[in-house]
Amino acid sequence: MSIGVIGRKVGMTQVFAEDGTMVPVSVVAVEPNTVTELRTLERDGYTAVQVGAGTAKRLTKPRAGQLKDLPRVRDVREFRVDDVAGYEIGQTLDVSLFEEGESVAVTGTSKGKGFAGTIKRHHFRRGPETHGSDSHRAPGSIGGGTYPGKVFRGTPMAGHMGTERVTLKNATIVRSDAERNLLLVKGPVPGHRNALVVVRKA
Repeated sequence: MSIGVIGRKVGMTQVFAEDGTMVPVSVVAVEPNTVTELRTLERDGYTAVQVGAGTAKRLTKPRAGQLKDLPRVRDVREFRVDDVAGYEIGQTLDVSLFEEGESVAVTGTSKGKGFAGTIKRHHFRRGPETHGSDSHRAPGSIGGGTYPGKVFRGTPMAGHMGTERVTLKNATIVRSDAERNLLLVKGPVPGHRNALVVVRKA
């Protein structure tokens, strides 16, 4: 239930604190976000602020009709808030929304790892490599025979890994650079370079 902004992950680097300690940071580029819609309890059943960022090359007619004279934003997200009284359509949000040392939640799509085995995907341990063992990286038993006579839903197995919605909670803003529209977030954030991320107040 807090406001935030849409950004793009640039990559990782490091900065030095005043006491000389090295702090690893993720760099998030935040173009000025535009408030495109306000959701009210009376009309929509909930209160939220819809925010858009980026520039779209083409727009569908419904989206163009909604935006009207607003910028042709490419990515749109909604942020649930308790009250929309402090916001108006067309308002601009940027990195000045956050202060140094503030806790935030960063949401993105994790890197895709393709088809992965149980060791990489679920941190299974491998079997012995010698003494006649033929179970090196095999997953092992996945259930009983007569009872229960089936494999339970959710049993850890090999399969597609990554490309999931991930939220990093209680991340710390190390620096908010309003001149270059950059946020420096302590530690890694989900996603590959240039991936879309959403940063909101914790």
